Amino acid sequence: VQLQASGGGLVQAGGSLRLSCAASGRAFSTYTMGWFRQAPGKEREFVAAISWRAGITYYADSVKGRFTISRDNAKNTVYLQVSSLNTEDTAVYFCAADAYGSVRSPPQKYDVWGQGTLVTVSS
Repeated sequence: VQLQASGGGLVQAGGSLRLSCAASGRAFSTYTMGWFRQAPGKEREFVAAISWRAGITYYADSVKGRFTISRDNAKNTVYLQVSSLNTEDTAVYFCAADAYGSVRSPPQKYDVWGQGTLVTVSS
């Protein structure tokens, strides 16, 4: 599978965006999908994940209640609705795929990574 993230941009604090990650290839429904982000000068961190089966979701504490992950297997796409944004959410957001994985999988378990989409939140 190959991944293409999109939907980033410049948004004011308090605003919202919807990030998308389109997958090409077969068997998208067998991948747990995750979103990660990397802010300037910081390490990559987990944001959210949705399981390949039953659509179980899991969020980092820092985004819980503000971000929502979802997937549409018919469209081979995973989404991340980001709301109530603040300047600390500024980062490059990456989607990743983990075959038959757990929503709690560490980053190194993810087999495939997209190229990232930049979200910039202005104050």
